[in-house]
Amino acid sequence: MTNQQENWYIVKNQDNHCQIILGEKEKVPEAETIWGPFPTQTEAIARRVGLIRAGKCQPF
Repeated sequence: MTNQQENWYIVKNQDNHCQIILGEKEKVPEAETIWGPFPTQTEAIARRVGLIRAGKCQPF
């Protein structure tokens, strides 16, 4: 029995854009800055909006 839980991450790319990805901590791509894990995609989206408003990320 596997207890596989979804984890959502916000990954900041070199061009300061933040992307939301689904993944396991061991499989998250290397990036300058990573926030998470978040239990739901909705929470990750809300956090990304906050990061954009705070000037830490650029919108696409």
